[in-house]
Amino acid sequence: MRKGCHTDAIGRDGATTPLPVALGHEGAGVVEKVGKNVTSVQPRDHVVLSFSYCGHCYNCEHGHPGMCEHFNELNFSGINYDGSHRLHMPDGQDISTFFGQSSFADHVVADEHNVVKVDSNVDINLLGPLGCGIQTGAGTVLNYLKPKPEDTIAILGVGAVGLSAVMAAKVANMKHIIAVNRNGNHLDLARELGATEVIDNSVEDTEEAIRKAVPRGVTYVIDTIGNSGVILSGIHSLAPAGECVLVGVGGEIKLNLMNDLLLESKKLSGVVEGDSQPQSFIPQLVKYYQEGRFPFDKLIKTYDFENINQAFNDSAKGEVIKPVIKINPDLQ
Repeated sequence: MRKGCHTDAIGRDGATTPLPVALGHEGAGVVEKVGKNVTSVQPRDHVVLSFSYCGHCYNCEHGHPGMCEHFNELNFSGINYDGSHRLHMPDGQDISTFFGQSSFADHVVADEHNVVKVDSNVDINLLGPLGCGIQTGAGTVLNYLKPKPEDTIAILGVGAVGLSAVMAAKVANMKHIIAVNRNGNHLDLARELGATEVIDNSVEDTEEAIRKAVPRGVTYVIDTIGNSGVILSGIHSLAPAGECVLVGVGGEIKLNLMNDLLLESKKLSGVVEGDSQPQSFIPQLVKYYQEGRFPFDKLIKTYDFENINQAFNDSAKGEVIKPVIKINPDLQ
């Protein structure tokens, strides 16, 4: 089973990785073979495939592989750490890998750092999305922000990443969990998953609505959208000393550094992959799911591989939150 989302669509359109490329940046499957130096998994283990990292730079050695100094080259350059290619056309032409895994395939050759062993008692057809988007939303809350119960949060955009942040904030028992989205899309689900307040910012002003719920402003904002206007609204919605975390892909933003940040000691940060250590965090998310505390299965719709284009189209139109492509429907 493999999974695709907006990140794969960007790669498909040639914006990140040299073409030709074998896409797929989240996946789950069963180990068939391991190299002689691999010790973390063995044949028949159920695994999730996550992002690639070197494992030996300063940030990796200090527990922050999502901040790996070689992250961009290992995930987007299409080559292995040593500069070689592991995939080739029949005529020998090199094929770029994606996120070090290229999981839109019936077989994957991945580095040990990409592979996360998970409980084989959980339906493997659900687990691929944990490798990136769900990990990003949940990890930004639980690994990076590490909130206290009295803290408050506004989550801008409640697609897969935002809804995962909502569920994680619920796990952390945060006092106010405010979900913001346009046209009311997914807001009912956000409330079901733990949001204490929801805001349709196509009919309400984001800052006014947030401050109506939390007059002093919220402790944290997570932006999953990347829209500069929305981000500014989020920053203006922060309490003094609050922090706005960017996880969505966006363009430029114009700030008044004195008024928007410095005078109230506000912070603006960017976080990749939820500051997660996948080999420990993904199993923790699976445990939360087994306990009924992290029902990420509510985000998922599955498609057979021959319907992969339909999955991309449904995702682009917002008709599905997290499409999962089942390449091997018999995989259990």
